[in-house]
Amino acid sequence: MKAAVRLKPGTHFIEGNLALAEGAIAAGCRFMAGYPITPASEIPNRLSQLLPTVGGVFLQTEDEIAAICSAIGASWAGLKAMTATSGPGVSLMQENIGLAASTETPLVIVDVMRFGPSTGVPSVGLAGDVVQVARGSHGDYQIIALCPESPQEMYDHMIRAFNLAERFRCPVFVLPDGFIGHMREQVVIPPDQEIELAQRKIAPAGTTPLERQDFLDPEVAPMPVFGRGRQAHVTSSCHNGQGMRNLTDPEVMHAFATMPIEKILRHRDQIVEVAADYAPGDVVIVAYGTVARSARAAAQAARAQGLAVGTLCLKTLWPFADQEVAAAAQQARAVLVLENNTGQMLPYIKAEAAAHCPVQFLGPRLLGQIHEPNAVLTRVKEMMS
Repeated sequence: MKAAVRLKPGTHFIEGNLALAEGAIAAGCRFMAGYPITPASEIPNRLSQLLPTVGGVFLQTEDEIAAICSAIGASWAGLKAMTATSGPGVSLMQENIGLAASTETPLVIVDVMRFGPSTGVPSVGLAGDVVQVARGSHGDYQIIALCPESPQEMYDHMIRAFNLAERFRCPVFVLPDGFIGHMREQVVIPPDQEIELAQRKIAPAGTTPLERQDFLDPEVAPMPVFGRGRQAHVTSSCHNGQGMRNLTDPEVMHAFATMPIEKILRHRDQIVEVAADYAPGDVVIVAYGTVARSARAAAQAARAQGLAVGTLCLKTLWPFADQEVAAAAQQARAVLVLENNTGQMLPYIKAEAAAHCPVQFLGPRLLGQIHEPNAVLTRVKEMMS
């Protein structure tokens, strides 16, 4: 049997899930744990072939709970670690997503979203988990979530996801839907030496937890990686900056909940990314993921007809691009929101935009079917009239 090899630098015609797997290896991922699930299974299939060739480990677990727990453990052992699943798997992972957030664990979680709820339609894409990944676990916490709209961005966002996870010591989601996961397009893979990789800050060796601040630093504390001469105390319970359990001190409890949120929101300008293409007076179409492609096609057709239409495509879903949405709405004639669901991000967009201009929602005519650009253009014309 011929050994698997990474794709060489250059231009390839591949599906999104395979591009994502290549991006993970390029980002330095050396551990993946996963359980097969449609429409994400191509990712563990490919990484099970590639990881051993670069000194990494692939672990097929008995379920998604074991997968994320294994990935968290691998991260604490010093590896860049990930898991990949779809909506039902994310539901099972929720308790341990909270564990990763509270222990400030660098981790990448890929959710190739599919039609739901429950088992739903495994083979059909739907952006059904975009709020779940941010709010599904209990308590207050903050994650980062990126949303690719092409196979090229599946590759690029995976590298960015690992860089953000390492830089900010937190779980980072990559949220394609099944359409992008199985879409085949041109993907350009650069040479490794052209890829900038972030490395986590490591706590100094030979010191004890009481001599360091290993947690709860708004500028991100160095991580005491296990097995490298760093004594560490890690608990999911309320803890102070040294990682010591404390369930009685109000100030400690407050910091335990708020500092991991603040460390991300304080740096939101380094994290939040949008693609803005609008002018004052435009009807601005706000979209993300697969339907961002429909938004751009509709705007292009509108401009060809002399209509003032622009787009604001969200590359980062969490932290939410509140400032960018508000800035667009302040200049817009109106905002039209496109989502491949029943409006999960709509309340967040309306909260920032509705005070400045009218906001309308265009859900898909049939859930699980991508918006036709002509249908989007028809709604834009109705709004203008």
